[in-house]
Amino acid sequence: MAPFLIKKISFLKLDLTLVMTLVFLICFGLAAIYSVALGQGRGEFLNFQKQLIWLGVGLMVMIALSNFDYHRLNRFGWVFYAVGIILLVLVLTPLGSVVKGSRGWFNFGFFSFQPVELMKIILIIVLSGVCSMYARTAHKLRQLFLIGLIVLLPLGLVMLQPDFGSGMVLFCTWLTSFFLVAKKKWHIFLLLGLIVVTLAMSWMFVFQPYQKDRIMTFLDPSLDPAGSGYNVNQSIIAVGAGRFTGRGLGFGSQSQLKFIPESQTDFIFSVIAEEWGFIGMFFIVGFYVIIFYRLYKIAITAQDDFGMFFTLLVSSLLFVHVFINIGMCVGLLPVTGISLPFVSYGGSFLVTMLVLMGIVLNINRSNAISRQY
Repeated sequence: MAPFLIKKISFLKLDLTLVMTLVFLICFGLAAIYSVALGQGRGEFLNFQKQLIWLGVGLMVMIALSNFDYHRLNRFGWVFYAVGIILLVLVLTPLGSVVKGSRGWFNFGFFSFQPVELMKIILIIVLSGVCSMYARTAHKLRQLFLIGLIVLLPLGLVMLQPDFGSGMVLFCTWLTSFFLVAKKKWHIFLLLGLIVVTLAMSWMFVFQPYQKDRIMTFLDPSLDPAGSGYNVNQSIIAVGAGRFTGRGLGFGSQSQLKFIPESQTDFIFSVIAEEWGFIGMFFIVGFYVIIFYRLYKIAITAQDDFGMFFTLLVSSLLFVHVFINIGMCVGLLPVTGISLPFVSYGGSFLVTMLVLMGIVLNINRSNAISRQY
C-alpha cells in the first residue's frame, strides 16, 4: 500500500524548500557555464546545451526516484555493488578513455560516462545498509573494519586510474560511516593512527608525481608559478576581482580571457565570484547551508536506520565536494579536481547528485506519510 500512497500524494509531500534550493543552485551553474561559453568567441554553446540535456535527464530520474520505495534499493545493494566493481575494472582496460591523464571514462561518442560517479551512489546504498545492521551492535572492531573492506576495493580501482579526487570522496564517505557507528573512543584513535600511517605510505609509494607537486605547490605556490601555482593564483585573483557586486555576467576578465583553468568545472566558483561578487558567493554558500539543514531534518525524522544513514552519508559526500572545491578556489586547499555539486559542468556528476536527491526526497516523503498515518 505504501507505493500507492506515495504516488497519490507525491506532490503534496514534496520538500519544496529543498527542491527550489536545488533549482536556484543549478541556475547559477548554468549562468556561469553560459558566461564561460561567451568567452570562447566562436558562438558555440555545446557544453551549455549538453548540460541542459543532462539536467533534463537528471530531473526526470530525480522525480521518478522520489516516487520509488527506497527500501528496495537496500535489498539490491550488493547487486549494484557488483555491477559498479565490474564497471570500474572495465574502465581500466582499453575500453576506457584517458581524460587529463586519468583512465576513468567510457566514451560513447555522443556522450561520456564516468563509472566512479555511479559507484558513489552504490557505495552510499551499501554502506547505509551495513550501518543500519551494525548501528546498535557495532562494538567489535572487526565489524567496523568490515565496512572499510567494502570501500577498499572500489577505492583501489579508482586510485589505479588514477583519480585522487574521487578516491578522496569515497574514502571520506567510508570515514563518515565509521564515525557514525563507532561506539568506543579507542576505535576512533586507532583509525586516526592508521590514516596517518596510510598517508605516509601513500606519499612514498602511491601518489603520482603530479599529485605530490600539487600538494607542494599548495604549500608554496612559488614552486610552480606557471603550473599548479598558476591555477591557484589566477583563481584567487578572480575571487578578489569580483569585490561586492561583481563585474557582471560575461564581463569577468579572468574567465572571459581564459586565465582561469578548468573554468566550467573545478574553478566555476571562481567564475561566479568574479562575475557576481560577494553577493553571488553569499547566495551560493547560503543555498548549500539550506540544503544541509534540510538533509539534517530529513535524517533525524527518518522512519528507519537505512533512511537515516543514507541521508547522512549523502550530506557527507555533498559537504566534502563543497568544502574542498571552494577551499581550493580560494587557495585554502590543494587542487584535487573535485567539482562543485549542482553548479559545475559535467553530466555524470550532475545526474549522480540529482539521483541522490531523488532518493532523499523519497525518504522525506515516506517520513511525512508515516506521520500522517
